[in-house]
Amino acid sequence: MSAASGQTGRAILLMLGAVLIFTIMDAVAKWMTQHYSPLQVVWSRYTGQTVIVVLLLAPRLVPLMRTRNLGTHMVRSMFQFGATACFFAALGHIGLAEATAIADINPVLITLGAAVFLGERLGPRRLAGVLISLVGALIIIRPGMGVFSWAALLPLGTAIFYTGYALVTRKLGASEPVWTSLIYTALVGTAITSAIVPFHWQPVALAHWAPFAAVGLLGAAAQLCLIRAFSLAEASAIAPFSYMGLLFATVWGFLFFGEIPDAMTGLGALVIVGAGLYVWHRETRAARAAEGHAGQSEA
Repeated sequence: MSAASGQTGRAILLMLGAVLIFTIMDAVAKWMTQHYSPLQVVWSRYTGQTVIVVLLLAPRLVPLMRTRNLGTHMVRSMFQFGATACFFAALGHIGLAEATAIADINPVLITLGAAVFLGERLGPRRLAGVLISLVGALIIIRPGMGVFSWAALLPLGTAIFYTGYALVTRKLGASEPVWTSLIYTALVGTAITSAIVPFHWQPVALAHWAPFAAVGLLGAAAQLCLIRAFSLAEASAIAPFSYMGLLFATVWGFLFFGEIPDAMTGLGALVIVGAGLYVWHRETRAARAAEGHAGQSEA
């Protein structure tokens, strides 16, 4: 086995680990939203991550916080905060698998957003992938039918906010360490929730402090796995494995909450995953073709 393939293999395992940990965090958060305000749960997510980041990066914290793109980091952190807040708010009202499936339209929304805001090319096949993914979301949400709930719109908000986060990240590029983004994401989320949470605070039972802490710990661990995965391999090699989150979420929803997605939810999820993998395949081919043309030009 070559060194490159070995690194890719480790990156895939780290990606799967990140997705697994994120879905466990979501399951814990769903249970907590049945007892506490979703904002209080979001606060624990970011405060816990801030504590862990500060402990891990203490000797390098100040140098890593120096940036010439402070405004960009703030906007990016706000987008991620919005994605987290919408998703946690949804978990108190709809199933874990349904919320995860709807939020999973973000890869194709990123493709659309990159064309609109960053000037990237959007061909007919990619546009078809975007439209098909939205059809999958509508199959799950089923507007106009008795099963529709306003809470189903919250995972859509998650997908939109995460798309904004990804587009700002693309715009910023790789000009700064990923640790800088992790620091600002944690600090901004903690600052926003700490300012608002006193108005929504509910007394926490002694036995519930452990799951509160677990949300922050799991979120930080998943972020670290994700950072390491993308440092070992190209995004195109590991991005498709993020869809394993839908499988994990379905399992946790069944085991811990007795949730069994209906046939229409399953169909919609398959449509969304299929559209996302199709768009990923097209983008990977386009990137390889561009690299090939660049190599021929240099030759």
